[in-house]
Amino acid sequence: MSKLKNTFKTDILFKSLFVQHPDLLRRLVGHLLKIPLGRIKQFEIRNPEMPPEVLGSKFCRLDIHMTVDGQQVNLEVQVEDEKDFPERAMYHWAKMYSNSLPVSGKYRDLPRTIVISILNFPLFDCAEFHSEHQVLEVTRHTLLTDKMVFHFFELPKLSDEINKNDLMLLWLALFKADTEEELQRIEALGVPEMNQAISAYHNITASSEFRELERLRAKARHDEAQALFNAEQRGEANKAFSIARNMLRRNRPIDEIMEDTDLTREEVERLRDTN
Repeated sequence: MSKLKNTFKTDILFKSLFVQHPDLLRRLVGHLLKIPLGRIKQFEIRNPEMPPEVLGSKFCRLDIHMTVDGQQVNLEVQVEDEKDFPERAMYHWAKMYSNSLPVSGKYRDLPRTIVISILNFPLFDCAEFHSEHQVLEVTRHTLLTDKMVFHFFELPKLSDEINKNDLMLLWLALFKADTEEELQRIEALGVPEMNQAISAYHNITASSEFRELERLRAKARHDEAQALFNAEQRGEANKAFSIARNMLRRNRPIDEIMEDTDLTREEVERLRDTN
């Protein structure tokens, strides 16, 4: 099978595609939130920018923040399970919600704020691929407010069967697809919305602009990984020097210090001479 170099889960592709094709994004969000397309009267992408200089930042998030009929909606794809995703989702919801209160605004005017997360890993111990969370009283299960909403879509729980009449599942199948054959299988259904998305995917991945963003993203991640490795190496070296100093204070033989710390004779002698 032909493995895709970039998939709909690739963060820079995800954001590039849907910022350049907002009508596709509008349809995707409508299906995920089960809002009939004709009922969406207001739709605006709030953060279309993707500055190359921040692509490698540890805190760079290539999510898409939208206003949908007065509601704030944030859509993000997460590939790796870092074991803290619920807390991360709540943190970003809180930032988005609190930042929407204007000066002298009233709390009751804060907008309904929805976080949609498409996950490439299982998050909850259940068979269902879709989970919706709101704030409920623990005994009576009454709703505190409808302004806090989380939707999680877990791709590994999707069935391999595809149905041309279920557009939400088809969209999620696009995100799950890792091979060219899987894209072709969806394309063969002849669903105009899916074919438009796949065509946009191929056009963007073939563009020089995307390849440059991809290069910058890869370089920044390599630089970050190298910096982390160097920091770990410095940490190990500092630990070895600390052990060697303690052993020198106890007048341990240089050969013994070398064996316990992996330092060279010259390094141990330099430490001895500077103590």
